[in-house]
Amino acid sequence: MTPILELRKGTKLYRGVAAVKDVDFDLNPGEVHALLGENGAGKSTLTKMLAGVVEPTSGDIFISGEKVALPTPADALKNGIAMVYQETSLVPSLTVAQNLYLMDDKPFHRLRGIYIAGQQFLQSLNFHVDPAALISSLGAGQKQMVEIARAVHHNAKVIIFDEPTATLTPEEKYQFFALVGRLKKRGVSIIFISHALEEALQISDRITVMRDGEHVVTDHTSNFDRELIVQAMVGRSLTEELYGSFQDRQTRQPGRKVLSVQNLSMGDVVRNTSFSVFAGQITGMFGLIGSGRTETAKVVSGVLKRDLFHGGNVQFEARPVRYRVPRPAVKDGIIYVTEDRKSEGFFETMSIAYNIYLGALAGGQADSPIISMKEMRTLAEHWTKALNVKAINADAKVIELSGGNQQKVVVAKALVQKPKLVIFDEPTRGVDVGAIAEIHQLINKLADDGIAVLVISSYLPEVLHLSDRILVCRQGRVVEEFDGSQAKEESIMFAAVH
Repeated sequence: MTPILELRKGTKLYRGVAAVKDVDFDLNPGEVHALLGENGAGKSTLTKMLAGVVEPTSGDIFISGEKVALPTPADALKNGIAMVYQETSLVPSLTVAQNLYLMDDKPFHRLRGIYIAGQQFLQSLNFHVDPAALISSLGAGQKQMVEIARAVHHNAKVIIFDEPTATLTPEEKYQFFALVGRLKKRGVSIIFISHALEEALQISDRITVMRDGEHVVTDHTSNFDRELIVQAMVGRSLTEELYGSFQDRQTRQPGRKVLSVQNLSMGDVVRNTSFSVFAGQITGMFGLIGSGRTETAKVVSGVLKRDLFHGGNVQFEARPVRYRVPRPAVKDGIIYVTEDRKSEGFFETMSIAYNIYLGALAGGQADSPIISMKEMRTLAEHWTKALNVKAINADAKVIELSGGNQQKVVVAKALVQKPKLVIFDEPTRGVDVGAIAEIHQLINKLADDGIAVLVISSYLPEVLHLSDRILVCRQGRVVEEFDGSQAKEESIMFAAVH
C-alpha cells in the first residue's frame, strides 16, 4: 500500500538544535495513526512540517508517492492536509460560522446564509455550538469543537489532530470518537496526537513513539499497552508515580482557613456557591464543562466580577475582599494559573526570562521596580532549573517551547510571586506523562510548605491522586464534598451529573 502521506529523513533545527532529527513517518489511506511522546519529543514540530506551518531543514515529503513542497498551510490545504492545533487558531473577533467559512473560495458570503449552513453542519457533527456566537465568548472546549469542525468542513484527505480532546467533556469526547469513525469510513486518514494514552490505544490503528526529537518505535496498536508506551516515551515506568494507589494514601489535615466563599453569584454561571480552602492542603474541584468551576476561580481571583447586588461574600485571610481586577488579588497573595495558557498565561514573543521576571514585578517581589537584567537572569536560572524547563536557554521565546514547557513557564511566573493561595485550572492539560509527574510533585510540595492550593481538573484520576478534599460542582455551585482518601470515581461522577 502506498502511503497517502510520508516524511523521509525529516529534520528541523532551531538555532542549531534539532527539534526533529532524521525521522521517517508514514500514514496509510483510511488509517488513524497515533503520534505519542513527551513534551519536547518533536511531535508537534513533525506534524507542523507536514501541515506547511514550519519548513523542514532537510528531508522530503511525499503525497501518494509524489514528492511535494509545502511552504505554507494554504499549500498543505490545497493538497488535502488540514491541522487542528492544540492551541486554537481561530479569529476571536469573528463568529463561529465566519471562522468555519473563512478560507472558502467565494469572495463574498451572505451572513444569514452561512449561519444557516453553519448550524446544519455543526448539527451533523453533533456539536452544540451557536454559529452566531463570537469565538471570544466561547469556552476552551467549544473553541476546540469549532477547530475540529473547520478541518472537517474543508474535506481534507488527511487531518492532523493535536490534543483534540484535552478540553472536551466525556460526552463531547464520545461524539469526537464517533466522528473519527465516520471520517475513517469515508477514507480520511488521521494523525492523532494525545497525552491521553488510553484514547490512543482505543482509536488508533498504528502508534509511533518519539523521544528527544527522534523516532523510537512504530507498530500496530494491538502490540502496545499503556506500560509499553510509557517506557518507550520516557525510558522508564511511571505508572505508580503518576496515578498509583490513591485510595489508601494519607490526606493532609487542614490548617487555618485561608479562603471562605459564601453564596457567590455571577449571572447564570455561578449560583450561590459556598466553599472553603485551607492552608497546607490541596482542595480538588471537579465538574463537567459548564459547571462554573473556572468562573468561580476567576471571580475569587479578580479576573471576573461577581454580581453587584446579592453577589455573596469572599473572605481571604479572615477579612472581606472584593477584587474587581487581578492586581490587588495578586498583591494579597492569590494567584490564578489559567487553563488557557496561550491567551492568558504568557507573552509568547517574549523570552522565558522576561515572562518570569514580569511575574515578579506584578507580584511586587522584584528587588526594584526598575528592570534589572541581572535579577532577571538569576530568577530565570532558578525557576527553569527548579521546574526542569527544557529550552536552549532562558532567552528562548516561550512560543518556541513545547506545550508542557510553556505550562511550566506559566507556573514559574505564578510561583515567583510568593503566593498564599494558588489556584491551578487544568494544570496538566496538554502535558506529557513525564511533565505531569513533575507538576504533581510541585503541587504537593506547595501544600507541604503550608500554602493553600485549589486544583481544578476535569480528569478524575488527577483529582483523586492529588486532593485532600474534593469539591464537586454542578450547574454553577458546589453540590458535594468528599474526603480525598475515601472518595470513589463513581460517587464523584454521580454528584457531577445528577
